[in-house]
Amino acid sequence: MNLVTLLLITGIIFIVAYYTYGKFLEKKLDVDPNRKTPAIEMSDGVDYVAARTPILLGHHFATIAGGGPIVGPVSAAVFGWIPAVIWIVLGSIFVGGVHDYTSLQASIRHKAQSIGTIIKEYIGERGQTLFLSFSIATLILIVGVFVILVRDTFISVPQAATSSMLFIVVAILFGILVNQIRMNFILASVFGVVAMFVCVWLGNVFPLELSGFTWVVILLLYSYIASVLPVWVLLQPRDYLNSFLLYGMMIGATLGVLFANPVIKMAGYTGFHSETLGYLFPILFITIACGAVSGFHSLVSSGTTAKQLDNEKNGKFITYGGMLIEGFLAVIAIGSVAYLSQADFSARLAELGGPIPTFSAGIGFLMSHFGLSEVVGTTFVALVASAFLMTTLDSATRLGKYAVQEFAEGKSKFFTGQHVSTIIIVIGAGALAMSGTWNKVWPLFGSANQMLGALALLAVSVWLMRKGVKAWFTIIPMIFMFIVTLSALAVLIYENIFTGAEPNYFLAGSAFVLLVLCVFLIIEAWNSFMGKKNKDEPIKAS
Repeated sequence: MNLVTLLLITGIIFIVAYYTYGKFLEKKLDVDPNRKTPAIEMSDGVDYVAARTPILLGHHFATIAGGGPIVGPVSAAVFGWIPAVIWIVLGSIFVGGVHDYTSLQASIRHKAQSIGTIIKEYIGERGQTLFLSFSIATLILIVGVFVILVRDTFISVPQAATSSMLFIVVAILFGILVNQIRMNFILASVFGVVAMFVCVWLGNVFPLELSGFTWVVILLLYSYIASVLPVWVLLQPRDYLNSFLLYGMMIGATLGVLFANPVIKMAGYTGFHSETLGYLFPILFITIACGAVSGFHSLVSSGTTAKQLDNEKNGKFITYGGMLIEGFLAVIAIGSVAYLSQADFSARLAELGGPIPTFSAGIGFLMSHFGLSEVVGTTFVALVASAFLMTTLDSATRLGKYAVQEFAEGKSKFFTGQHVSTIIIVIGAGALAMSGTWNKVWPLFGSANQMLGALALLAVSVWLMRKGVKAWFTIIPMIFMFIVTLSALAVLIYENIFTGAEPNYFLAGSAFVLLVLCVFLIIEAWNSFMGKKNKDEPIKAS
């Protein structure tokens, strides 16, 4: 098979799924375009700000995409391209897309409150406390891992550092033009996109070279500032404008595949065990993470997207459609290395020092077939990847702030302040970023992230069942994700204690804490649901 055929088949499958299974989900969720959303009813100019659909799609997609659909699929290719592509396609359609869309709808039916608040209403306060504890730990992991990835990218590609810093200025200017000066939206968009590509050019001319420690400090400071600013100042415009970079990269990669028409040389399946990752089950499913399903998406859907959605009918396009686009990006990531033999792929991964440089080199090579310099193409892709890693940083920090505030609500006014709650996330992520490399932390991040997805599916399943909906479309993926992630955490505990030259008690202990939190939350949910069922309590209105 060649890459053109692979992209064509997966693209058609995703389009068909959007118009069939997506429509089925829309009907099951009783979407009503005439029902006012929280962004309209509760507008406050800070967090609840109704956004145009293109802007909100840009924010949502840029936030959920990040580096996950690149790092995970490229890393998982050690098992061969077939298992990775199968999980990406099926996971995006039946697990990830369902997870993202139902999380959004559940949130907007509850005044754009978080999944934690929904758990409190339908499972109980202890359930909410356990979920928020898990969420805060996961978000610290996410911010920490992405700080490491951005730092390493900026060190290896200093051109990306310059461009990313300049992007921030352009985004703020765009936000002011659109929201304060009220410039024509299309005209402002043209200005923003042109300015971004000027930033790319300036990055190539003036690369910014700093030490790893300096970059960690700068990135944490950026995350803090971005988290406390109103969303229209930086979050919305940055994510919207960055989405053009990602769309451009995806179009360029697709054109590169069409022009190069490379044959897939990578092994379809290398075996059930990999020397670098371990066993295909459950490791494949936590490694690919965001390319198929990600618990972080539920925090985005219910944390920021729900507060900006202007109409319920646009939710399917933004969340379910956004997940399918991300799935296609994950397939492109597989394609960026699939034209290599397994031996060449392993050698390049080791030589370039990680999946993002490997992905950038692969896409740069493909784009060189329609006349673009391979060096320029590789640099551009690295710039795009770093831009999206940055969007995950600011959004994850803001979501962490929300989680800490919700956890402290009614307990401590001190910790509900936005500056204190943000600093907690930043300090935790900073300690993690200083402690190791991305490949040591990624398996724990993947496990926690996917477990968060299973817990979000648990919450929406209980909500739907209370409404009288037959929720098999959330229950089946929920059960599967619980099996995968509980297995993965158990494997991580074992491997970090009993294998390797030295035990890693920090990672083993972290995995154990996450495992315990998850088990207790499952028990709490089961007891709560069965207790209410036995009491025959009335179904809550929504």
